[in-house]
Amino acid sequence: MAQSSRSLARELALLVLGQISDKKNPHDLTLEDLLLAALGALHGHMRDALERSAQDLHTAQHHALESELGSRALANARDNLRMGLEKAEQVINRLSGVLDLPRLLLAAEQEQVRSHCLELAAAVRDHRATLDQQLNDVMEGWRLARLPQVDRNILRLAAAELMVLDTPVAVVCNEAVALANAYSDTEGRRRINGILRRLTAAQLSPTGV
Repeated sequence: MAQSSRSLARELALLVLGQISDKKNPHDLTLEDLLLAALGALHGHMRDALERSAQDLHTAQHHALESELGSRALANARDNLRMGLEKAEQVINRLSGVLDLPRLLLAAEQEQVRSHCLELAAAVRDHRATLDQQLNDVMEGWRLARLPQVDRNILRLAAAELMVLDTPVAVVCNEAVALANAYSDTEGRRRINGILRRLTAAQLSPTGV
């Protein structure tokens, strides 16, 4: 399968993972199921990002009103304004994802893409407890459960490809970074990169994790 098709399969798998229940077998999903899951995931992702943007902008306004009390409040206002605008930009970028969804779904009609998407989703579902433990073992000061859902699933996909599907490390890291660039924010991308570095180092070590 071409690399572009594999990338599409990963993106579809990421969207599907956010919507299917633990009890549902991914291999039972129809093309219509993929469509509904992908739309639901994109809708939820944009809604959450807009809510966080609104919170940051509200906090920025609060600090701006207090800025006369000192430079610290003004600096806080600038930081919150930057974060709010960044999250709003993230939503705009995800709107392009909604417009691009027909391309993903057209690709999903290709049996290889659909099959690989469902293979990835099934690998995460069937091994999630082990994958989560492996990820928690290499996280510093965090637990997987504290991360946003999209960040958790990007990491789970990467871990499943490494540990279950034996995908080359370089491919796993490149694809996870591409998904993080599309679906996470600046802080999330930094955290995902750090976790992946530690996870791959643990996997490549002679003794494993």
